[in-house]
Amino acid sequence: MFDQAALGALATAYPEQPTLLRHQLVGHTLLGLEALIGLAQRMRPSDVEYNRGDLPIGLDPAATPANGLSIVETMRRIAECGSWMVLKFIEQDGPYRDLLEQALAAVAPVVHPVTGAMLKREGFIFVSSPGSVTPFHFDPEHNILLQIEGSKTMTIFPVGDEELTPGEVHETFHQGGHRNLPWDESFAPAGSAYAMGPGDAVYVPVKAPHWVQNGPDVSISLSITWRSEWSFHEEAAQGMNHLLRRAGLDPSPPQRFPGRNALKSAAYRTLRKVQRTVGTRTP
Repeated sequence: MFDQAALGALATAYPEQPTLLRHQLVGHTLLGLEALIGLAQRMRPSDVEYNRGDLPIGLDPAATPANGLSIVETMRRIAECGSWMVLKFIEQDGPYRDLLEQALAAVAPVVHPVTGAMLKREGFIFVSSPGSVTPFHFDPEHNILLQIEGSKTMTIFPVGDEELTPGEVHETFHQGGHRNLPWDESFAPAGSAYAMGPGDAVYVPVKAPHWVQNGPDVSISLSITWRSEWSFHEEAAQGMNHLLRRAGLDPSPPQRFPGRNALKSAAYRTLRKVQRTVGTRTP
């Protein structure tokens, strides 16, 4: 799925720098539109997210507009209905689980020596109308997005930049907040645009802010994701910072890789364990 040149590029960038790669999944029978309609019909509706695609870069998630169509109608009319959709957790379906595992196995020799075991392995498939926008957001996983059909441009911003994503934004996200981030046009110069067509892929570091603009045709993309022990430590450290901030302190942000954030992570996990034992909940 990835040749030696792609694996070499990933090895140079991983885990903290985005990079373009090439892949060999274009034309795969599981990734055509008809096959994906069948997958969507087998999935739980709660695992399919879709809405209108004519969105601004910055969007309050509460204002996300519905498209007025069913899941299958959206997919069948994707060329003209102006929509964006994602099929989540495709590993719940046998053939797609096998595809995900094969893709992750291909990059494991690069990943394992650096961040260890690939945990919480999940896959997502995006089907989008021409010109649709995925607003500014970040995700908690290591992610490789593979372009299968159509084209898109992903604009990725530096990870850990407090000007773009202050500590409170990270902490709110890890307390159940939405992935969308506040946007300001002053952020634009900090972004790097990665143009992708069929056969291209881009590696996106954990919580690197980004937004996506589709090209003039229907787009199909496969996202293969995993968590690392480091990413879970960072998440727990953000939880600890949330508690410290509620106590009136101004905590320093968790360290980016290779910083381990072990002390804050251990403290937060201990508090959560105690609270579960006594039946209370972390605020």
